[in-house]
Amino acid sequence: MSEENLTKSDAPEILNIQNETTKNNYYRKEIWTGKYLQVTVMCIPPKGEIGLEIHEDTDQFLRIVQGVGTVYMGENRRDVKLAGYANPECAILIPAQTWHNVINEQNVPLKLYSIYAPPHHKKGTIHKTKFDSDLAED
Repeated sequence: MSEENLTKSDAPEILNIQNETTKNNYYRKEIWTGKYLQVTVMCIPPKGEIGLEIHEDTDQFLRIVQGVGTVYMGENRRDVKLAGYANPECAILIPAQTWHNVINEQNVPLKLYSIYAPPHHKKGTIHKTKFDSDLAED
């Protein structure tokens, strides 16, 4: 990729992912997108959730920075089961074609970052709330 074709998002970058995640108060915010990989930060409010979803052709890595998430996964929508609990010492690895959800059952916001390969959202995506995200998916 030539330098003149680089946008702010796909230029090489070093960032403090901990700070980017902690200071984010949007449900989802894209912070870097390359040709094969994308990074977003998320803030799931108390008693909120990512929502049951599947990515057909995208693997996903989730890392919690603050809070505890209850993680559900399954091969099909009817087979989604409790996979466990994730805290800031955990990574959640979700292969493409896996149904999944992360629920914040705590009383503090759940802050996490997500890495998609390949990218899943448009560059510059900001969903202030889960409702905004749901509207964008339709």
